[in-house]
Amino acid sequence: MIKRLLIAIVALVIVAGGIIGYNLFVGKMIAGIFANMKAPPVAVSVTKVVAADWQPGLEAIGTAAAVQGTDLATEAAGIVREIRFAANDRIEKGQALVQIDDRQERADLDAARAAETLAETALTRAKELRLKGVSASSALDEAEAAAIEARATVAKLEATLSTKQLTAPFAGTIGIPQIEIGSYVTPGTGFATLQDRSRMRVDFTLTESEAALVTPGMSVTVTSEVGDVSAEGKITGIEPKIDPNSRLVTLRADVPNEGDKLTPGQFLRVRVALPVEKDVIALPQTVVSSSLYGDSVFVVREEKAEGEKAGGSDTTSLQARQVFIKVGRHFDDKVEIRTGLQSGDLVVNAGQNKLSSGATVTIDNSQSLPGMGGN
Repeated sequence: MIKRLLIAIVALVIVAGGIIGYNLFVGKMIAGIFANMKAPPVAVSVTKVVAADWQPGLEAIGTAAAVQGTDLATEAAGIVREIRFAANDRIEKGQALVQIDDRQERADLDAARAAETLAETALTRAKELRLKGVSASSALDEAEAAAIEARATVAKLEATLSTKQLTAPFAGTIGIPQIEIGSYVTPGTGFATLQDRSRMRVDFTLTESEAALVTPGMSVTVTSEVGDVSAEGKITGIEPKIDPNSRLVTLRADVPNEGDKLTPGQFLRVRVALPVEKDVIALPQTVVSSSLYGDSVFVVREEKAEGEKAGGSDTTSLQARQVFIKVGRHFDDKVEIRTGLQSGDLVVNAGQNKLSSGATVTIDNSQSLPGMGGN
């Protein structure tokens, strides 16, 4: 009985050992196969690094205003009799806009002109009599004073009458009427806005250090947030003092406004163009990956295949290597690369999310994103 039990135990140990040994053998073989298996190359698109001209600039926020623009107001009190414009009309300089009731002033002016005519006639007669020596010199003096007073009265009433008709001080586009026919207005009552939108001035601010780089005549580009409107102009003025509250310097640019695309009061993004710099490396911002360790890009290089021994074959392959870089200024969709790259490097611009440093790749620029450009 004991002998049979021992035989069964020995047989069981042999079978279990065989199974365990087989599994260890199979596992080792599988591990060896996977260890020697090469991952298939990853298809990527690349951009060739080229040093080129760089247009540095200063970014700011500005507000548009018409070169000529004002809110029109009445000069005299009275009843509005006529409104001679409609909203958004093109107005010429000197064009009549509003007529206020002036009947009383016209009647007073007619009476003053009659008095002036009488005074002039009396002055002429007094001069003739004085020349004949039949009148005293005081009579002539009184006639001259009366004539001067009559002329002044007429001039005063003419000036008063002119305030009853409101005219455009310059050409431009007029806004919505703020008064109605028949309404009573007082001096200073606003009735419309008038804006000459053919040219715009854009006011913006820069820091003291940035303003020191700007001189009158430099080019600026303004861009709207709505409608994607863009226009170019020139710096026309720099405030000679720094605002003590904000510590900023105010600058002004003159910008042509073709098609009246810019509107007074509009919010604008302003970029002041600084002198062009030569041989600067700049890449699309999308090729740069950021992490806690810094900014990096993947560079494709031709390298000897791993595992090649000395004296062996010279087999090479394209491999992607992660390179840490230092970025600088930004302009549009480009970023300046200050360190880490040199002209001629091939930088991955599409497919980098599938890469790890040392991965084998193939170049397929058909994957390139719009505007990237390939090798």
